[in-house]
Amino acid sequence: MQAKAASTWTAPIVGQQAYTTAGTYSWVAPAGVSSVSVVAVGGGGCSPGYGSFPSSPGIGGGGGGALAYTNNISVTSLNSYTVVVDTGNNSTTSTVLSSYFNDGSTNSPNAQSGYRSNTTGGAGAGGAVLAGTGYSGGNGGVGQTPPLDASQAWWFGGGGGAGGYAGVGGTGGAGGAPTAGNGGGGGGGGSGQNNAGYGGPVGLLGQGTSGVAGVNSNGPGTGTQGGTGSTGGTAVGPGAAGGTGTTNGTAGGVRIIWPGTDRAFPSTGTGDL
Repeated sequence: MQAKAASTWTAPIVGQQAYTTAGTYSWVAPAGVSSVSVVAVGGGGCSPGYGSFPSSPGIGGGGGGALAYTNNISVTSLNSYTVVVDTGNNSTTSTVLSSYFNDGSTNSPNAQSGYRSNTTGGAGAGGAVLAGTGYSGGNGGVGQTPPLDASQAWWFGGGGGAGGYAGVGGTGGAGGAPTAGNGGGGGGGGSGQNNAGYGGPVGLLGQGTSGVAGVNSNGPGTGTQGGTGSTGGTAVGPGAAGGTGTTNGTAGGVRIIWPGTDRAFPSTGTGDL
């Protein structure tokens, strides 16, 4: 009787690549890789400018960048794909900036950066998910016109937190308290008569705990930064700027993992393997 030939099994090729510095990149699919999962995080917005005490409204915080992901994206081995990490929305206009992975499909992840307000006391809006699945960034805190006793005024708004895998980023503090992010970055604390806190960033290694809210500072102290969401891995951000001058939010990030058939955001095999 003829022996049956032994069956063979080839282990899937496992890997990852992260981009956390603003710029345009070309990612080449490794040999043997036909599917990837990708997460993209937009940059933070900056504050709208410095108001002079006591006649000017206070300074609002910038919005946090959104987070978007898409799983099991088909790619062709050894082909090149465009990856963009945005710088954050640091202009005086509502320019749409985003971080994305482009496979030629509208299903590719595309996360918008947070906005800055075009008015001195206004709050910046959080960025939106333009394609894929995910959540928007948190709004910045509103700056308020201080009374004569500035030590009793919240007039610098904190930055919004970066969006998370399970919910929106935290809202920056101003007249009210900042909030925690839902798997994303916490909102930065507001401050009276001094600097506000940055919004919190978010990790790229998949879903984890929420970023804690910053703490407001009543008087000349500085509001604290919101905590990092999903802290099990690489952080990007801060999710947005806090409140002084033209302080900028920082760049977002993009992370690619494979094989996309077995590894999926928010939490299936998304760590560094």
